[in-house]
Amino acid sequence: MSSVTRLPAVYRLLLASAVLAPGAAAAQAAEPTAERLDSILVLGRRADLVGEAVSASEGRVGPEEIAGRPLLRTGDLMEFVPGLVATQHSGSGKANQYFLRGFNLDHGTDFATSVDAMPVNMRSHGHGQGYTDLNFLIPELVQELTYRKGTYYADVGDFSAAGSAQFQLADRLDAGRLDLGLGEHGYGRGVLADSLQAGGGDLLLGAELQRYDGPWDDVDEDVDKKNLMLRYSRDAGDGRTHVTVLGYDNTWNSPDQIPQRAVDAGLITDLGSLDTTLGGESSRQSVSGGWHGAALGGELRADAYLIDYDFALWSNFTYFLDDPVGGDQFQQFDERRITGFDLSQQWSGERSRWRVGVQGRRDDIERVGLSRSRNRVPTTPIRDDAVDETGFGIHAAHEFRFSPTWRSYLGWRYDRYDFDVTALQPENSGSADDGTASAKAALIWQPVDAVETYLSYGQGFHSNDARGTTLRVDPVSGEPASPVDPLVESEGYELGLRWFLSERLHATAALWHLDLDSELLFVGDAGNTEASRPSRRDGIELGMYWFGRDWLSAEVELSYTDTRFRDADPAGRDVPGSIPLVASAGLRADFADGWSASARVRHLGAYPLIEDDSVESDGSTLLNMRVMREWQRFALSLDILNLLDADDHDIDYYYASRLPGEADGGVEDIHFHVFEPRALRVTGRWSF
Repeated sequence: MSSVTRLPAVYRLLLASAVLAPGAAAAQAAEPTAERLDSILVLGRRADLVGEAVSASEGRVGPEEIAGRPLLRTGDLMEFVPGLVATQHSGSGKANQYFLRGFNLDHGTDFATSVDAMPVNMRSHGHGQGYTDLNFLIPELVQELTYRKGTYYADVGDFSAAGSAQFQLADRLDAGRLDLGLGEHGYGRGVLADSLQAGGGDLLLGAELQRYDGPWDDVDEDVDKKNLMLRYSRDAGDGRTHVTVLGYDNTWNSPDQIPQRAVDAGLITDLGSLDTTLGGESSRQSVSGGWHGAALGGELRADAYLIDYDFALWSNFTYFLDDPVGGDQFQQFDERRITGFDLSQQWSGERSRWRVGVQGRRDDIERVGLSRSRNRVPTTPIRDDAVDETGFGIHAAHEFRFSPTWRSYLGWRYDRYDFDVTALQPENSGSADDGTASAKAALIWQPVDAVETYLSYGQGFHSNDARGTTLRVDPVSGEPASPVDPLVESEGYELGLRWFLSERLHATAALWHLDLDSELLFVGDAGNTEASRPSRRDGIELGMYWFGRDWLSAEVELSYTDTRFRDADPAGRDVPGSIPLVASAGLRADFADGWSASARVRHLGAYPLIEDDSVESDGSTLLNMRVMREWQRFALSLDILNLLDADDHDIDYYYASRLPGEADGGVEDIHFHVFEPRALRVTGRWSF
């Protein structure tokens, strides 16, 4: 079925009107100003997106806001996306666990993330499809975060059902900086960064070192993280070019999720571990470059990248369920090289704007797999495969302004994937390919200068693990298995409103709906996700941002989602891990004499852990705070993480595991990872 015929009637009518009516509309409409389609000055959340946005669910976050919020982990940067939650079920070294719009995104599936046009999501990853590890970012060198929730944007392809986030790195710094931080539980962090003039351009150098042991009873995390960034940018022709080199290396030990019954029985505390030999190591090096500027009668943007990536992780979620003697520890590994490009061209006129583009990516995965292990020593291989996965996409979008108050957005993209798998079990080797077309549409009405309303629609998709597309034999049991669909489609609608009274006060509201053809669910005994049943989500989101005084600002964000499987099944219709309520609020005050303070609270409502909702997580509430004093060149800050010392759970799962002495079939139980207890961190910054 084509992407157009999959559109509901109202959107086919919108498509027809945009194609046939522009001439008639142009004859009747008053002449709008061209500035409506020009780029705007970015001021983070203060930016006026009225006249620019395609939906109420997109926004920008600037460096001032990023710098003002205390972060427990680098992945917490994602929580600047309203309604998105970043948690952790393991140690600090690996990717966060993400939740948004009723999705347990695992480590990134269904939320597309990029850094300067480089994709972060890992396809066919050893630990989970769409694995999104942001530890290679230095937060102080992020210039901007742009987020767009929903499936409504033609330039976003894979992993886009819930939305996307794009991080932009800084070209230069206003001043060099040296940050040194110390904190409880063996925390230490240093950042050194500066900009230099070189070759007629800007050379930005940054480095980060971090150590951390954590508060755990039986495991020192022993995080040893190193980051390096070199970026050269300069004006070139009628535009600007950049080349960026990023290097990341990390090793860590993991205090993984633990069973509730072990804590209740006094075997361990909620900060304890049952397998103290878990952990991981990861490295990522990349070279990327791009140019953007005036060309071909419009604006051209061209980016390309090369990424070299290695990953190994040792986990044990079920303890002695499969192997009563040696234990169930397993190793997941991934070694790959990624190459790709992103090319787009935009033409803007008085009434219309066209954007067309092409994107390509190849994942040359030398090894990806799973092995049983003991004390981090591999014992029995389960999967040890090579994968060559190629994706290619084209997209086009047209925005037309019918009048000063009405405009439309129409988009289309086509994606093609080729999978080639050489598996440890020859029966699971093979090739597969698939393609999908996606339509996007929006009708925008601006009844008054300060208010804009949106009716948005979009089709999206996520790719499945390439190894699943050629699967014929279960690698553990040896029984016949069925391959999964290579591409899983989604379809979403949204009715939204944006109110921008001024740079001091604005708000957003959205009612949205999303259908997904196949849910990805966490499987405890495999430490991975697997394709499941089709699902449906309906939600409402509200956000209010107040900059009422030069020295005082506040924000409130609320999100409620009703999530259900679409088919009938005796197991039930609730989607495990789907959080219905997410609420957050923040307050920042800048006082006289360089003093400032900020606080942010985040609350998650109770959510189901199994399909019939007979077992659920209690939810959680977390409060962080920062107090800072700034002088001319020096600043000193105190971060208080988990200010209330809450012992809520960062994340909960429900599955079977076995402790020594228990029945062979194990015991179904809640497995959780607790909040880290209250911790103080002091950081000094010297500007030069």
